[in-house]
Amino acid sequence: MARDEGGRGRDHKHEERDSEFVDRLVHINRVAKVVKGGRRFGFAALVVVGDQKGRVGFGHGKAREVPEAIRKATEAAKRGLVRVPLREGRTLHHDVNGRHGAGRVVLRAAPAGTGIIAGGPMRAVFESLGVHDVVAKSQGSSNPYNMIRATFDALGREDSPRSVAQRRNLKVSTIQSRRQGVEADASDS
Repeated sequence: MARDEGGRGRDHKHEERDSEFVDRLVHINRVAKVVKGGRRFGFAALVVVGDQKGRVGFGHGKAREVPEAIRKATEAAKRGLVRVPLREGRTLHHDVNGRHGAGRVVLRAAPAGTGIIAGGPMRAVFESLGVHDVVAKSQGSSNPYNMIRATFDALGREDSPRSVAQRRNLKVSTIQSRRQGVEADASDS
């Protein structure tokens, strides 16, 4: 009896630890292998996982059954989480381009209240990441795998003022004041 309670407790803790992540199924691909007795179906799942606080990852899983493919993809996504710096916890610090293969994406920071303006797979990435305001455009390939990899390429190029200041041996306030000056000049012209 005590063993059952201990087992349930462990499972409950496992659920609590995993509950911090939000996972989104982006795409399922069904493939058929023709064999002597007919067709054998297999499934490939593409999943995006994030904590909605600046960490996000994606994974790919293949199996004979859909739930198993999703489970494998989710585990792969959790293993490959990356941290993305966000401005005020709601948008990107600067505009950035990304590419993977024939997939190209443009991500632009947006003012508060804009919302997530992005298509399909990119929307899943931003919702899992915790971004509230962003404008994104996919150019080139509409293949979900290439779009997601291009989006992650772009997010990997995202820099925060703190990391830029550290790299240049400057103060964060210096970089922020330069940014304010550039924004003011752009609005004047």
